[in-house]
Amino acid sequence: MNKPEIFNRLKQGEIISPNDPEAYKMREASFATKALLLQINQSSNPTEIRDLLSGITASKIDESVTVFTPIYINYGKHTKIGRNVFINFNCTILDLGGVTIDDNVLIAPNVSLLSEGHPLNPKERHALIPKPIHIKKNAWIGANATILQGVTIGENAVVAAGSVVTKDVPDNTIVGGIPAKIIKTLE
Repeated sequence: MNKPEIFNRLKQGEIISPNDPEAYKMREASFATKALLLQINQSSNPTEIRDLLSGITASKIDESVTVFTPIYINYGKHTKIGRNVFINFNCTILDLGGVTIDDNVLIAPNVSLLSEGHPLNPKERHALIPKPIHIKKNAWIGANATILQGVTIGENAVVAAGSVVTKDVPDNTIVGGIPAKIIKTLE
């Protein structure tokens, strides 16, 4: 049986066993990304940062995007960043499951976007479960928030600082806490 290449399988949500014959490719790609991250995290030039981020994501990063380094990404090619996005210091993106950041999103310092997880069963723990994250237009992710795999943050939504988001956030709502719960609806 001829399986599609591992990165396509991850993008499709396939659980990847640690014994998968292509699993080594994930680590190789992460180290290649790390080489670019060393450069991006030493730069203070916004154009150079966007150009290096374009190389990491294999997509054009619009000149309206601002990224304050350092930034940490484990793969990059499954991250899509819209226009007029602001990403503050110390953002961590684990994107093997896919991370989409729509236009006009604000991401505060120390935010983690984690599109990957592991099974609860200890015997299967080293498998990788990828599920995409989607942050819709005009959302604001507060400082030290963590967005877990499979979560969609709705349009105009606000994630309060320090929250851990485990479920989808509806449009026009504020969520907060661990796990994050709806605090109020925006008008």
